[in-house]
Amino acid sequence: MKVVDTQIPEVKIVTPAKFGDRRGFFSETYSRKAFAASGIDLDFVQDNHASSAEPGTVRGLHFQIAPMAQAKLVRVTRGAIFDVAVDIRRGSRSFGKWVGARISAEAWNQILVPAGFAHGYCTLEPDTEVVYKVTDYYAPEHERGFLWNDPAVGIDWPVVPDKAILSDKDRKLPGLADLPAHFTWSP
Repeated sequence: MKVVDTQIPEVKIVTPAKFGDRRGFFSETYSRKAFAASGIDLDFVQDNHASSAEPGTVRGLHFQIAPMAQAKLVRVTRGAIFDVAVDIRRGSRSFGKWVGARISAEAWNQILVPAGFAHGYCTLEPDTEVVYKVTDYYAPEHERGFLWNDPAVGIDWPVVPDKAILSDKDRKLPGLADLPAHFTWSP
């Protein structure tokens, strides 16, 4: 397993080893022991699986607040996404900054999005499937989000706004500046 820090070191790209032969392949996509040895000691409690039929489908930017805040380990089992993590920890040097990465079934990479970050993605290929682990259970009363294309954040999405496929809920989210301080950074 290879773990690489992004421009915001708390967000990491993880690439599990993949062993193949004429039958296909085998990969240990998650091992608590291997992650802990790499400095990632998280307790994942739930797996989620999402499918998007069309490229340009945007999901996010979402997060859950305490006491149900979630870290996420995101991978793609079919297709590809442009995955984004935005630091929403008030007081952090990287508050409001974002990291984007192409995550795909072909590259066999994953992205680790810590609690205190909003998360979203845009599908790049038809029939893309995304599987992600979370460190706390889904709790609708703790779910929050902000507008995917908030100009104050300036994410360089691979889709123009009028072509993006979004849920009605995601279209109506506020800007980051309109959110209360749900997370505070502490050194």
